[in-house]
Amino acid sequence: MARFVTIGYGDQAGYEQTDPAVRDAAHAHDARLRADGAVMGIAGQPVQVRRPGGAELTTQTGPFLSSALPLAGFAVIEAATLEEAIEIASHSPCAVAHGVIEVWPLTE
Repeated sequence: MARFVTIGYGDQAGYEQTDPAVRDAAHAHDARLRADGAVMGIAGQPVQVRRPGGAELTTQTGPFLSSALPLAGFAVIEAATLEEAIEIASHSPCAVAHGVIEVWPLTE
């Protein structure tokens, strides 16, 4: 099986406008993925880390990436193909609650 990183973006307004039954189904979907071994988490406050050329370490609080929607969370999932990973991600809370999910194949 191949591994994929999924990154979910969404906000509270989109979440709240989604039918509660749809949200509950999405959360149940994610619970099944976690039970099957997917690594998932809700995004906290990021810290940028730099050490150019091995020199002095510097950090800065805040995201490097920018998006119209805030970063909500991530998952590392397994799927046979990119298409299967997309199908899996399409049932997650961010995808159904007016957000978006990116699916990134991991190469080794």
